[in-house]
Amino acid sequence: MNMSCFVNSTKDCQLLIPVTKDKYSEWKTKQNHQIKTWLLNSRFNAEPGTFCIVPDENSIPNKVLIGISEKINLWDFSDLPKKLPYGNYKIDHQNIENIEKWCLGWALGSYSFDKFKTTNPRKIARLVIKDRHKIEVAVRATYLVRDLINTPASHMNPEELAKVAKKIADQNKGKFKVIVGENLLKKNFPAIHAVGRAVKDKEQEPRLIDIKWGKKNHPKVIIVGKGVCFDTGGLNLKPTNGMKLMKKDMGGAANALGLAQMIMSTKLPIQLRVLIPAVENNVSGNAIRPLDIIKSRNGKTIEITNTDAEGRVILADALAEACSDKPDLIIDFATLTGAARVALGTEIPVLFTNDDKFAAALTKSGLAEQDPVWRLPLWHDYRNMVLGDSADLNNAPDGGYAGAITAALFLNEFIEPNIKWAHIDHMAWNIASKPGRPKGGEAMGLRSVYNVIRNTYTD
Repeated sequence: MNMSCFVNSTKDCQLLIPVTKDKYSEWKTKQNHQIKTWLLNSRFNAEPGTFCIVPDENSIPNKVLIGISEKINLWDFSDLPKKLPYGNYKIDHQNIENIEKWCLGWALGSYSFDKFKTTNPRKIARLVIKDRHKIEVAVRATYLVRDLINTPASHMNPEELAKVAKKIADQNKGKFKVIVGENLLKKNFPAIHAVGRAVKDKEQEPRLIDIKWGKKNHPKVIIVGKGVCFDTGGLNLKPTNGMKLMKKDMGGAANALGLAQMIMSTKLPIQLRVLIPAVENNVSGNAIRPLDIIKSRNGKTIEITNTDAEGRVILADALAEACSDKPDLIIDFATLTGAARVALGTEIPVLFTNDDKFAAALTKSGLAEQDPVWRLPLWHDYRNMVLGDSADLNNAPDGGYAGAITAALFLNEFIEPNIKWAHIDHMAWNIASKPGRPKGGEAMGLRSVYNVIRNTYTD
């Protein structure tokens, strides 16, 4: 994983001088005539995200003015790595917390997905930072999530996803297990098998990825991630525009692995388990059909009213298994519904939870980290909408109203009473590039959830 955006050496280093718009005039008055003239001609006005390279008396660049927001903003430095000339830079500022935020923004803005390009990537500007372990934990996890989502389904099928999970487990001395294909039926994971059975090749076979890590006397946290490596919609086939981005339908699994990596690499005092049902939702003669009825792990039957609402079906088995472990907390990540995007747009993940305290902590953390989530109600008066006509449940209520809520209520049917649970429905994709958030796969809620877990279970 490329972390070339940071460097230790201060040799031949130019200073980055952050300045707010209201402090810029004061800073400018202290400069000599040459610099004042240069700034005037440059028309620099300290707008957040803008910069001005300032030369010394020999016309050699030696400092860069950076326009920053009045309130600390992660993204003010995010465009700089790719816009500044190649070289080493150091932030001239006294507040360590501000520097850490800007360094994180710099790193997130340095990311690019070049794996399949035949040309060499352009060199980017590098930031001097000595104590960077804390920042790199978040950066490496974010890069991992982005890489996994951006990788096409031809190279990121269920088998490849399992290999990545095993590598993460091995690197952190965790235990790895995977149940594949027909063994899912033998081990009573029928819903995962039903969704994923319509495949030809072994590497596409449905599977349940299972990682365990940590000491048994520590609080137990289980992370579940939706791993639909490609979603055609099944027999309810998606149109072209709807299918184009469906390599990202394993974004929940990617987020789960990124969070797990953060937890394990920082050795948080928890007993961690990661469950990822990994499938491809394909079309074939043995694909599940509308109004088929399938069983789930906890015994409840599901009427398949839409084969394109498959994510909640595979999560049903994984959540039932998670509950059997009697954890202190279950968190699931899923690119689950278009309704969540209609409600909050593409940049804010929707949170559903049965715990008000957890919701408040996560909302606060999300705002502090500029990694937001927003709670919607787990409105139990709508439960009748997910009840089936010929089975216990249906996977896609008619009408489409409150689609994000009914999807969460469907999942809630597989959560045992008194188990704390949070469901995060996210886009996992930036539809357009913004500072620090390039177009493509994205980690959403990752840093904020990690902070809540760390603060909750660390003395």
